[in-house]
Amino acid sequence: MPHYDLALLGFGNVGQAFAQLLLHKRAELKARYNLTFAVTAIATGSHGMALNSGGLDLEQALRLMEYGSALTTISTQGEVSDAFEFIRRCGAQALFETTPVNYQTGQPAVDHLRAALELGMHAITANKGPVVHAYQQLTNLAASRGKSFFFESTVMDGAPIFSLFRYTLPGAQLRAFRGVLNSTTNLILTRMEEGESFDDAVAYAQSIGIAETDPSGDVDGWDAAVKVSALVTVLMGTPLKPNDVDRQGIREITLEEIERARLEGKRWKLVCSARLENERVQARVAPEMVGPESALFNVSGTTSIVEFETDVLGSLSVVETDPGPHTTAYGLLADLLNAVKAGPAIP
Repeated sequence: MPHYDLALLGFGNVGQAFAQLLLHKRAELKARYNLTFAVTAIATGSHGMALNSGGLDLEQALRLMEYGSALTTISTQGEVSDAFEFIRRCGAQALFETTPVNYQTGQPAVDHLRAALELGMHAITANKGPVVHAYQQLTNLAASRGKSFFFESTVMDGAPIFSLFRYTLPGAQLRAFRGVLNSTTNLILTRMEEGESFDDAVAYAQSIGIAETDPSGDVDGWDAAVKVSALVTVLMGTPLKPNDVDRQGIREITLEEIERARLEGKRWKLVCSARLENERVQARVAPEMVGPESALFNVSGTTSIVEFETDVLGSLSVVETDPGPHTTAYGLLADLLNAVKAGPAIP
């Protein structure tokens, strides 16, 4: 029976949701996949780090975070100075990196993942930065160590986007995609259709934890551009940086524009698209009015969608509803199972 020691670098909303999912799935993972695990290390930005080679008590770690207490109280292996010492000392077979994204360089997450792979760990992340800034380097390093660098949670949370092409569409070449990939802007536009001002819709998104205190990454199209870059880089085999995406956010869309679209039987969406022609990619993030003939038309609130166009199939769409830390956490779990290639115990 395979046993894996896991390290969690980052223990915010996503990291905690992943810990809860591991607890919920523990018995199923053992019964269905013959897989057991222990979380031997957890690192946070503001609550300290904890290491225990025998396995940390996840329920206790979650309680400490709930009450704002330091994780160092459950550590049995002394103080840790920084993330890189944490990675060196964690003794894990898989590292889960869920630190905040750096759109411009992908650091320090790139170096976190590189350090884990060099030490012989599987490297799994929900961080888009390393995918757009170091995908090929980290993938090659993982292959050289006989390990995996996986990142399903970086686009559409736990929906199977990258694994769809990795495992179930052999021989298919992606020619184009089009979709709504930023749930925050889609929620804002939906609220504006209901009569709220842009500022009030942003404030609502912030109040439910969908938008950050500084919402510019969403409303100015940066998050969407990074996701486009990740899809193009991985699925089209063409490295593309966020600055190379023709990008426009939704700040200029007024209630008058919303009403004009309604009168025309259309809706505003922040549309992400890319097309590969003659070995060149044209990528764009921009508001568009879409009509009922478009699959994007009925996508409301925090729902996301992406339509793929390949050389062998017609349009193939993936839709995700009700995203959140819990769905991102599932993407991390799916990556773990794919990385360890655990086979079902019962056919």
